[in-house]
Amino acid sequence: MKMTVTSKKVQVGQSFTDYAEAKLAKKLDRFFGASAEAKITVSTIRENIVVELTVRHGSLIFRAEQIAAEKNEAFDVCIDKIIRQIRKNKTKVEKRLSDTAFTAPYDPTEIEEIIEPDNNYSVDRTKRLMLSPMTIEEAILQMNLLGHPFFMFINDKSGEVNVVYKRDCGGYSLIEAGT
Repeated sequence: MKMTVTSKKVQVGQSFTDYAEAKLAKKLDRFFGASAEAKITVSTIRENIVVELTVRHGSLIFRAEQIAAEKNEAFDVCIDKIIRQIRKNKTKVEKRLSDTAFTAPYDPTEIEEIIEPDNNYSVDRTKRLMLSPMTIEEAILQMNLLGHPFFMFINDKSGEVNVVYKRDCGGYSLIEAGT
């Protein structure tokens, strides 16, 4: 598994990088194999450490975030959260993970962030998404794996941009673009 460690306002030593690499190999390689990419971001909020772990494998993106007093503790919880996400969605995800676990040829969305200046009624942040065709079920699965309340995608049947979102009363809704 390819791994990238990024730190913001905190020192990350080689010992944490080695620890993270060993934990990823031990816990997540059986699900993803060598083709997955893991991005670890370590930052601070007051006295606490925030660890974000994002694992990309084909069209699947798994993300977990944890705040703790120590980096290793937060990282361990992030790995456990991702394993829970995989197990929770096992039947839906197993077709896409490596053969040794339970592979998708789809390239994950790439996000480019652009920070805008702060003005009245201005957009604070813009994200540009590279959308790929997928079914509604795949979009809902990806939304749940990311932990987002909505997900934008290209509907593979209609070829149009659609949005799925979680309803407050439970269930999901689909928004189709129209003219």
